Amino acid sequence: MIVEQIMTKNVFTLSPKDTVKSALTLMRENKIRHLPLLDGKGRVAGLVTERDIKSALPSFLKGEALEEHLYAPLSTLMNSNVITGHPLDFVEEISVLFYHHKIGCLPIINNQQLVGIITSTDLLHTMVELTGANKPGSQIEVRVKNRPGALYEVTGVFRIHLVNVHSVLIYPDPDDEDYQILVFRIATINPIPVIDALRKEGLHVLWPNMPGMSP
Repeated sequence: MIVEQIMTKNVFTLSPKDTVKSALTLMRENKIRHLPLLDGKGRVAGLVTERDIKSALPSFLKGEALEEHLYAPLSTLMNSNVITGHPLDFVEEISVLFYHHKIGCLPIINNQQLVGIITSTDLLHTMVELTGANKPGSQIEVRVKNRPGALYEVTGVFRIHLVNVHSVLIYPDPDDEDYQILVFRIATINPIPVIDALRKEGLHVLWPNMPGMSP
């Protein structure tokens, strides 16, 4: 999946010359937490977040002191070192940017122009969709040897039992690099027959593994 498929294209923006008050108003009216700031040529010059504004307006400010901060230009508190992405970037790649840089949003640029924005909420929503966690079903984790054909063997059991697979995630076994953990989200609320079938095939089911289930 690429960024263009999940980004918000109608982005609210201001300029570095706009005031803190204008940013606060725009955020409250549209229930947003991130504002790209554009220069006169439509390029991203900076970024202001709800957290930036709260930091600039401590609760003890009153009267003229508050007014002074409210009417200060956004250039005084914006982040000018903005990390950006491209519409054709893969969602997995930009997720790494969020993780490493601990950012809450990513402006999306094409030909030096702002064309969209991605937030951490967008990524979370996409992850839920990709994993099928929002669909009725069950999760099964199977430990397999890291070799060609292992995934095929497991899904073959699902096929025999006419069970559809919502999603598959694969990660290395933290205890043995020669093994992998396959995490399946399957379209059944009663996974016990499938689990028993997997074990009869000699496959190691890690989850579910509750008292009373077949070993």
